[in-house]
Amino acid sequence: MNKPVAAMLKPAVKVCRRVSEIGREAWDACALNPAYAGNPFIRYDFLDTLEQSNSAVERTGWGPQHLAVEDEAGRIAAVMPLYRKSHSQGEYIFDHAWADAYERAGGQYYPKLLSAAPFTPATGPRLLVRPDVDAEEARRFLLGGALTVCERCEASSLHVNFPTEDEWLWMGGQGLARREG
Repeated sequence: MNKPVAAMLKPAVKVCRRVSEIGREAWDACALNPAYAGNPFIRYDFLDTLEQSNSAVERTGWGPQHLAVEDEAGRIAAVMPLYRKSHSQGEYIFDHAWADAYERAGGQYYPKLLSAAPFTPATGPRLLVRPDVDAEEARRFLLGGALTVCERCEASSLHVNFPTEDEWLWMGGQGLARREG
């Protein structure tokens, strides 16, 4: 049996300031990939509700910087929930000692970039890829885009909270430091 040909991707990553810029149908085409077992915290409706209620917005320290990769037909092929954070509240990761040490050493810890489901300490996918797209290639585009955004907005670092084990291992293989707990 022949394997279907994966959609070709455009070599560009878009940054979206609201999940609504991507849209429900396009976001959920990636988030509802059967490989993710229907995780509710990465779905469009969850993220859009947080933004519409002004819970996860720039003013509250959760500045959306969601990433989107298109295929050659102009359809969204992969997305990544991403936030420019001005604090560590609502993450359920207690990095206050890291922030303090970083700043005592002369650095500025905030802003930082965070890929996570806001206010939700639940493991789930963070690199969301449509089922008909080459996941490896799409992940590389998303990770590269996140690192570029990190540099451009002068964030101290990129954090990915509570990814799946597969993503955690993959990102480590791409050279990202892995820290538990």
